[in-house]
Amino acid sequence: MELFLTILILAHLYSFVSPDQQGDALFALKSSLNASSDQLSDWNQNQVNPCTWSKITCDDNSNVLMVSLSNMGFAGTLTPRLGVLSHLNTLSLQGNGITGKIPEELGNLTSLTMLDLEKNRLSGEIPASLGNLKKLQFLFLSQNNLTGTIPESLSGLPNLINLQLALNDLSGKVPDSLFQVPKYNFSENHLNCGLNFSHRCVSDSEGSPSKSKTGLVIGIVGGFLGIIVLGGLMLFFWRGRHKGYKREIFVDVAGEVDKRIPFGQLRRFAWRELQLATDNFSEKNVLGQGGFGKVYKGVLNDSTKVAVKRLTDYESPGGDAAFQREVEMISVAVHRNLLRLIGFCTTPTERLLVYPYMQNLSVAYRLRELKPGESVLAWPTRKHVALGTARGLEYLHEHCNPKIIHRDVKAANVLLDEDFEAVVGDFGLAKLVDIRKTNVTTQVRGTMGHIAPEYLSTGKSSEKTDVFGYGIMLLEIVTGQRAIDFSRLEEEDDVLLLDHVKKLQREKRLDAIVDRNLHRNYNMEEVEMMIQVALLCTQGSPEDRPAMSEVVRMLEGEGLAERWEEWQHVEVTRRQEYERLQRRFDWGEDSIYNQDAVELSGGR
Repeated sequence: MELFLTILILAHLYSFVSPDQQGDALFALKSSLNASSDQLSDWNQNQVNPCTWSKITCDDNSNVLMVSLSNMGFAGTLTPRLGVLSHLNTLSLQGNGITGKIPEELGNLTSLTMLDLEKNRLSGEIPASLGNLKKLQFLFLSQNNLTGTIPESLSGLPNLINLQLALNDLSGKVPDSLFQVPKYNFSENHLNCGLNFSHRCVSDSEGSPSKSKTGLVIGIVGGFLGIIVLGGLMLFFWRGRHKGYKREIFVDVAGEVDKRIPFGQLRRFAWRELQLATDNFSEKNVLGQGGFGKVYKGVLNDSTKVAVKRLTDYESPGGDAAFQREVEMISVAVHRNLLRLIGFCTTPTERLLVYPYMQNLSVAYRLRELKPGESVLAWPTRKHVALGTARGLEYLHEHCNPKIIHRDVKAANVLLDEDFEAVVGDFGLAKLVDIRKTNVTTQVRGTMGHIAPEYLSTGKSSEKTDVFGYGIMLLEIVTGQRAIDFSRLEEEDDVLLLDHVKKLQREKRLDAIVDRNLHRNYNMEEVEMMIQVALLCTQGSPEDRPAMSEVVRMLEGEGLAERWEEWQHVEVTRRQEYERLQRRFDWGEDSIYNQDAVELSGGR
């Protein structure tokens, strides 16, 4: 009898995943991802329990709950052995170069609440087995090479609140129930949604999801904010009692409920570490210079390339406050189209910020400062950059609380990562605005040619001043030219790029607008669409400009025709009134001149 009970107990225990099996599965993942010797170096195949390994989170019973391997440069495949991690609730592998198919075995991870494989190079079809993940809330598969149809089985995921499948090669019908998911994106595929179909490809961010899911989202946000506020108060009290203790902790906070973003600490760098990384801030490593200081390329001890912004105005009034503001803002604003802050460094005489190094530098560089042998930005890439920048600004304006106004949107402040994904950078000029206010009066900061007229004349900035700057940036992308170019005076053209484009657009000379470096390798309909969006964004009255969420939809092909027709009517009326006043002014000058001539000749 005792032997029988022993066999039953052993059989029962064997049905669960032991720490050995978990470790074996994870080490198989490391091998399939082709991790280098300095990546995941503490993942020891001979170690029984993987819960001490980096990037792994376990519960009190040593069950693996979370695997987070985002943006680590892996280029291998996904092992099917992941399917044994039955307690796993978060699998995050976004931002790598992973190839191959999504294993069917991921459908065995029935505890999974988030699966993030976004921004890789995965191919093949979406496995129907993912429909087994009944607890799944977040499914991110955007920016891969996935093909085939969307499995009908995904309709059976009762807890799904965010589904991102954009920028793949999917085709066919989107199951109707997936349009009911509170947040979804099916754009940049070949699916039955968009302008010519009954459903939009992107969910309305202002829509009203079900009460239960809304409550869940609000609850999560409230809980996170509560923890942050409580932590801040405790830190303030601790620092008040221990002034000699200099260490500070900054926490990454998501602007909205986005479980892709792991909460953690920004890294605090030592001055010596950054000095060595930049070769003592050598001029040969200068990437650029702005109003807040120079940016240097650096290489850390682990061979990670970084960009170090060395602020130069910390001694001026507001200098330290500007530094603190930027740290806080970048920590809060986390989005794939916004520049991520890695860490910072403070000394009695220095303030530095550390960012990821953007391999392809800025859009402005790619448009106008290429070195011999470097390739010109192709038209499809320009389109993608325009959309990515719009999404980043939309996030700042509509998903951060309080909202963030950039105040210097231009091609030079949009960076390009290794995949030419647009990353909006330089928040040194950004301004946090209370959600209850419509604008803020302050000194005018920005770049001439990109500054909205109402901001220049009144000093009042709002999200609509960013929309204006974005419109000018669109014209930079289309034309390859600067916002102000005095060389155009030689040809008796307008100095301002906006006026120059408006003139050519009225004359129906669209070919003369497009960057000559493209050598006619572009789609004229798409060029015309982008120019129309740019002109809508740069209207003189801020009230007439679209919000960035509308801009995103227009770039995706929704609602542009109606807005453009309305704009044309207003613009024609405005020009007719201008010409009428001009004729009256000319007539008045002639009348005065003629009257003076009569008087000089003695006539009465």
